[in-house]
Amino acid sequence: MPPKRPAPLLQDSQLSLFDVAPEITPAEPGAPRSRRELWLGQHRVGYELKRARRRSIGFVVGPQGLRVSAPRWVPIAEIERALHHKGEWILRKLVEQRERQQRIQSSRIEWLDGGSLPYLGAPLTLVLAPAEREVVWDDGSRQLRLPLPPGASAEQIRDLSQSWLQARAREDFLPRCRRFAEALGVTMKTLRLSSAQTRWGSASADGSIRLNWRLIHFAPAIIDYVVAHELAHLREMNHSPAFWDTVRSVLPDFERSREALREESIVVQ
Repeated sequence: MPPKRPAPLLQDSQLSLFDVAPEITPAEPGAPRSRRELWLGQHRVGYELKRARRRSIGFVVGPQGLRVSAPRWVPIAEIERALHHKGEWILRKLVEQRERQQRIQSSRIEWLDGGSLPYLGAPLTLVLAPAEREVVWDDGSRQLRLPLPPGASAEQIRDLSQSWLQARAREDFLPRCRRFAEALGVTMKTLRLSSAQTRWGSASADGSIRLNWRLIHFAPAIIDYVVAHELAHLREMNHSPAFWDTVRSVLPDFERSREALREESIVVQ
């Protein structure tokens, strides 16, 4: 008689804060998958089941819905008992994910005359202005006037707008970095802008800082948080309590900005 297997432990998996990938990460080659559904209370919930080499049942709620990973030897009935046990958590995460996708759709930038894009947390209206010789930012009317003809393509409008945004990002980020570096007592060697799709910033032990230029879309308090976060890594190259104390020393209420960043959705275009 084979030895009795231990009951699987339940694991909650958090969706990455910066996950903008449109597809589910594929499983290991040959991993069995199936689409199933069950009732959680009054809600019929579909889920993808993946059989994998693991000792526990894991749950992930992402852009494509609920995914469940379970050991090959665990029967469906036990998997569904685990799903019912975590039903409240699953339903809450599915609602949060749906709301996030709605925010992403509403924040999608339309590259056309009269379109809108966020700049430092407030909307700017795109205006085609062929009489202009360069891009003009009119803060009073909240317009970004682009020296393009009426028939300009979406690609032309996007490229010119993003070029302007990237220039403004460097102008805005550099003094913030210097201010927080001085407050933290660290030395920033270089600042580079990145176009990463899954990271807002990074720091290297040699004093190099990389910041995603798309942060310029966000409110100043959010930019301050990312800048302070990365510079704090020059003292603590980890996410230990000491690291968070370092961030708190220059941003006492950084949790508020961190949560705001989690709620923000800027579509990478």
